[in-house]
Order: sequence, then C-alpha cells, then structure tokens
Amino acid sequence: MEASGTAAASDQVIIEHKVYARVGLLGNPSDVYYGRTISFSLGNFWATVQLRPSDDLVIKRHPTHDLVQFNSLDHLVNRLQNEGYYGGVRLLMAICKVFYSHCKDNNINLHQRRFTLSYDTNIPRQAGLSGSSAIVCATLNCLLDFYEVRHLVKVEVRPNLVLNAEKELGIVAGLQDRVAQVYGGLVYMDFSKDHMDKLGYGVYTPMDVSLLPPLHLIYAENPSDSGKVHSTVRQRWLNGDEFIISTMKEVADVALEGRTALLDKDNKKLADLMNQNFDLRRKMFGDECLGSMNLEMVEVARKVGAASKFTGSGGAVVAFCPEGAAQAKLLEEACGKAGFIIQPIQVIPSRLSEAELKSLSG
Repeated sequence: MEASGTAAASDQVIIEHKVYARVGLLGNPSDVYYGRTISFSLGNFWATVQLRPSDDLVIKRHPTHDLVQFNSLDHLVNRLQNEGYYGGVRLLMAICKVFYSHCKDNNINLHQRRFTLSYDTNIPRQAGLSGSSAIVCATLNCLLDFYEVRHLVKVEVRPNLVLNAEKELGIVAGLQDRVAQVYGGLVYMDFSKDHMDKLGYGVYTPMDVSLLPPLHLIYAENPSDSGKVHSTVRQRWLNGDEFIISTMKEVADVALEGRTALLDKDNKKLADLMNQNFDLRRKMFGDECLGSMNLEMVEVARKVGAASKFTGSGGAVVAFCPEGAAQAKLLEEACGKAGFIIQPIQVIPSRLSEAELKSLSG
C-alpha cells in the first residue's frame, strides 16, 4: 500500500494506493471450502486508485477500461470480445457502498467531505491474478485514509469488505485473494469452519517472503474467464459429494504441508506439492472445465521438469524450476515456442504498517 500524504491530512491532500496482483501458491481453491491456502503479492502487476478531495462525489471512468466511445461497430465488438462488458467503475462504486454500510453498522462516524475517485491497472484481465479485487482493495485503502478510520476497521475484516463488494456484482470468489492483497507479502491462511463460524474470517499468518524460491509466471494474452470455474464443483460439495469433499480436503492439506516445506526450504517437496495441487484440481473439475489453453500452459512447464499449477482459477500459471537456471532457460524457450508470455516472479513484502502488524496479534 502506498499513500501520498498521511491519514490525518488536510482536505486538499491527494491519497493514492497501490495494490498488487496475487499468486495462489498452494491450497487453492480450498479457501471456498473451509480449507487452507498460501498466497503472495505479485509485484509484476498492480492497480492504483487515487482519491482527490472535490466539491462533488465523482467516480471517474478509465479512458481504456470503461470505454464508451468507439471508432466503429467493429471496434465496439472487438473490445467486448477481448475485455468483456464491465470496466472498473462498478468496482469503485460497490466498495464505497460496502464501506459505508460497514461503518454505519459499526457506529463508525464518517465526515461529510466529498471526493473524486479514479483508477488505473496493468493487471492482465481474466488471468486469475485477482485484478478486480486489487482495484477494490486499493479503493478501500483510500477510503480508510480519507475518512481517517483505518484504526477502526480491523485488518482481518478488510478482506471480507473487499469480497462483499465483489459479491454485490456477482463475482464468484473466495477470501484467499483478498487476504493476500490486504496483507501483502506471503500469507498462510486457515479457513477452517470453526474459525469462520466463530470469527467470520480465517486465521491469517504472514510468512517471510525470503522463504520462496525463484518462481515464474506464465500467461496467455487471451486467457479464460476465471469467474466460471468453481460452479459445478461448488454445487457438488454443497450436495455432500464424498469425492469432492475428500479431494478438497487433500487440496487443503497441500497448503499445510507446503508451509512446512517452505519453512524447511525443502524445494523438492514444494515442487511435488505444486504438481499435486493441480492434479487434484484436475480430478475434480475435469479437462473441459479447465480449458485446453490452461492445460497447455501447465503441460509446457511439466515437459521441462518444472512444477506448475494455476495462480487462481485459470488464465495464468505459477511455475517452479527446482533444478535452477538451466531448467528455467528451457522453460522460457518452451513458452516462447508455445506462444505464452513468461516472466520471473517479483514478490512484494507485506505493506501493512507496524501498528497494523501489531494489531494482528492483539
């Protein structure tokens, strides 16, 4: 999180926050099924939101992502096919509503000054990198500072606010991504039913980002839609399907074992767990649901001996080359031949303040 100015600043201070994309390293998608996950902030891509005090309350359209003026009908149709119908304005509006409701319900008084919100993002769309929640989370950070209520909204609760804003818009998702983006850095998350029922959120444990080995991101320019992938599995789980319930527990256990592997710097075990995570997902969802391009990204990495799995629900893959630089070179060449984009992953440490980190144990 980055802000120009302090929380107690004057009316004229411009507040700006940056929130990074995230990678689900292990345990996804068990966060929606009382499971466990490990995720981290991906420094390669981010969203920024700016809040500027103003006479009227204004949500500004993005010149590209909220385009409503076109050169031709061809231009309009191509834009919809590549980008979808929705830009970011709806995300900003939804978190404003959820933030207001939360403050009202919890007797948090808000001043009456007005503002203009604008956003920008370079996170690839529909790549399973949590681009929507990055925009929402950055907006929430701006609101917390503008209204000077950061100390009144618990860090643990903020991911729920981000998720609730997305639920307002019909976006299918779990808490994992929002936790990773609120906390930043590398986070182990336990969403066990006891915690969720008692607290309304999971138990989130920040970990040292230096525990991570070098990783790569693989993605396609025209990825699948990450919002449609959970549907049938979710219903089967709700219906008590024993295969789905037991397999999802195995996925959650992958994260538990992965935490130990990271702490022990056991890279072979980490690679095995990444592959196991994807194989379990594949057993539950099936190839048709996962999509041929997503499967190809995983297979390209595996053909050179790299471990690989989805970063989210599809559209991008996180890969690990346990044999080092020579193997990573082979992976880069294989991705180039297959037409995929590959980048070394940059991991961003936690962005929480000292006071916020202290509040986690309080």
